[in-house]
Amino acid sequence: MAGSVLAIPAVAHAEETTCRGSLGAVTVDNLRVPQGASCTLTATRVQGTVKVEANASLTARNIRVIGNVQAENARSVRVSTSSVGQAVQLVQGGSASITGSTIGGSLLFDENDRKLTAGNNTIEGDLQVFQNTGGVAINRNRIDGNLQCKENQPAPTGGGNIVQGNEEDQCSGSD
Repeated sequence: MAGSVLAIPAVAHAEETTCRGSLGAVTVDNLRVPQGASCTLTATRVQGTVKVEANASLTARNIRVIGNVQAENARSVRVSTSSVGQAVQLVQGGSASITGSTIGGSLLFDENDRKLTAGNNTIEGDLQVFQNTGGVAINRNRIDGNLQCKENQPAPTGGGNIVQGNEEDQCSGSD
C-alpha cells in the first residue's frame, strides 16, 4: 500500500450557541435558548436559526438572522428592529411581540395563550394567526402574501396594514 492516500471527506457541522443571559454584537451559527432560560440579544448576527425552547424567553433588538426564529411552548418572544431571512414561527407559547422588523418568509402565531403583537413589519410571505387566546394586535404591517386569521378568541384587532394577497376570515377588511 505504499504510495496510496486515504482520503476522508471532512464533514461540516454548524455550531450551536446556547444563550442564557445576553449576547451582544457577535456572530454565531445557530442559537438556542434552552428550556426555562432567558436570553437577550442586541445587534447579534445568527448565520442559521434561533430556537426558543419550552418556558424560555427571548428579547432581541437589532439582530440579523439568516434562517428562522422558531419557538414552541416559549414563555415570551420579543423581536424588534431586526431582520429575519426566512420565517418566524411562534407556536403554543405565551406572549410575543414582533415589531419594526423585516421577515423574508412568513410570520406565524399559532395556539399562543397571551398577548400577541405584529406591528410595523415588512413580511415577504404570509401573516398567519391561528387559534390564539390572549388577543392579537396587527397594525401597520406590509404583507406581500396573505393575512390569514382563523379561530382566534378574541378576534384580532388592528389596522393600517398593506396586504398584497388576500385578507382572510377574521382578518378580512383589516387594512
